[in-house]
Amino acid sequence: MKKTAIIGATTNPARYAYFAAELLKEHGHEIVPIGIKKGEVAGENILDMRQKPHVEGIDTITLYLGPQNQPEWYDYLLSLKPKRIIFNPGTENRELAEKAEQNNIETLEACTLVMLRVGNY
Repeated sequence: MKKTAIIGATTNPARYAYFAAELLKEHGHEIVPIGIKKGEVAGENILDMRQKPHVEGIDTITLYLGPQNQPEWYDYLLSLKPKRIIFNPGTENRELAEKAEQNNIETLEACTLVMLRVGNY
């Protein structure tokens, strides 16, 4: 299973990041929720993104942070050394995608929820 960092994790059950955390766990993936909101999601504590927590072994970053809020986090996201970054709808960012690709990180403009449901996560 793929260890997944959920960037923009939230405790708000109306947000897609919340649904993604639940669905990733249901499908047996280890999740690392990272955001600016305190609390927990899918039984995991949300790590404070402002502290730039060091996390080892990330396979996938699933991004739920709008492109206008991403630039200050570019270096942090790349430092996690994921194999891929999924740009969920509304998070697409050519600049970050290019930086990721320069670091041999695969990028996808896709929806984590759909990928899980159709079995191509």
